[in-house]
Amino acid sequence: MDLNRYIITGHGLTATFTEWGAALVDLRLDGHDAPLVLGLADLDDYAAGHSNYMGATAGRFANRIGDARFTLGGTTYHLDPNFQDRHSLHGGSRGTGKRVWTVADHRDDSVTFNIALADGEMGYPGAMQISAAFTCAPDATLRIQYRATTDAPTICNLAHHTYWNLDGSNDISGHYLTVKADRYTPVDDGMIPIGVASVAGTEFDFRAGRMLPGAGLLDHNLCLSDARVALRDVAVLHARGLSMTVATTEPGLQVYDGAKLNTQVPGLDGRTYRAHAGVALEAQNWPDAPNHDDFPGAVLRPGETYEQTTTFSFEKD
Repeated sequence: MDLNRYIITGHGLTATFTEWGAALVDLRLDGHDAPLVLGLADLDDYAAGHSNYMGATAGRFANRIGDARFTLGGTTYHLDPNFQDRHSLHGGSRGTGKRVWTVADHRDDSVTFNIALADGEMGYPGAMQISAAFTCAPDATLRIQYRATTDAPTICNLAHHTYWNLDGSNDISGHYLTVKADRYTPVDDGMIPIGVASVAGTEFDFRAGRMLPGAGLLDHNLCLSDARVALRDVAVLHARGLSMTVATTEPGLQVYDGAKLNTQVPGLDGRTYRAHAGVALEAQNWPDAPNHDDFPGAVLRPGETYEQTTTFSFEKD
């Protein structure tokens, strides 16, 4: 497959993207030696299935939907069960993170990708138009703006799935994470939420900051709010003299510590990615939201526009 690199620069950042999954392949900060993200050296390895969603835009519904089904308007829709042969993950086996997008606009400091999803694709109703715009913004900020429309009622949840490693080490053991979330969604053995609980006294309490990784698998949604809101700071990741502040409009932040990473192809600068090589901080709706009446709404209807803004800003100590 003939994939290309699209480079944007500005305000101290240089970012490289590809049309596979509208993925962020590489991100560099002026004066900082190491790449800030995990990425693959050969673009063909993305299409070959080696990326573990590195840098991709996951959708049309990011994260998991229990039993690969949901009901909307009295109709039950059956989705692609691509996780544990039972649940649906990141929109199915041909979700937006595993598709080729079209480059709609490429400027010195920004790039925009578009994709069209057919009605019924991966089991979802409605033909959907999605755009993903990436900009190098002031204060060493990578700004991500997602927009989506549909011609029939459907569900929509997009997420940027970069794995972050701020110091170039083999794992994230030197990273300190703070998240402004006082609740989280506990999960069953299929990683499907079973409700909402306080983070107090649990390994999911990052309000005062904690070192990564923890003792167990961390792949959980931290609840930031009960609905999409105005852009606000929600998390800070720090490692050896560099801080990254995450701001988003989204109600949830899925934190995955990369425990199952085991990439068999070369990464950036010749690196090999193993367990805990990076941490994903995925701003999004809560997982399985369409099947929980008390979770933030995920329905998108004709005439409405899904809009998400998420930013990642970098500052040296």
